[in-house]
Amino acid sequence: MTNPQDPLVVLTTLATPEAAHDLVRELVAARLVACGTVVPGATSIYRWKDAVTTDDEALVLLKTVQGRWDALVEAVDRLHPYDVPELLAIPVGAGLPSYLAWLSAETTEVAA
Repeated sequence: MTNPQDPLVVLTTLATPEAAHDLVRELVAARLVACGTVVPGATSIYRWKDAVTTDDEALVLLKTVQGRWDALVEAVDRLHPYDVPELLAIPVGAGLPSYLAWLSAETTEVAA
């Protein structure tokens, strides 16, 4: 069983760095992620609709906790412009304790 405070690194891609910035800002504002790192200049090669496709994209590394995963999935499904957005969660085995404490604090829901 996982702990809601277990850290995750989540990967996604978007067509442009600007679109990536917009998505990350929404997710940080909603406290679904503590941080998103936009890495422009990625190239994705994949099969889509029976054709091999190559696209320039921006890779996004999102940092969150397990307890925010379901809400993050819902938000990305709603906000991401792709029909089938990449969203892969990688569990974090260890990290700097002060960073992990910050990550946990920044992804804690605030009462309305």
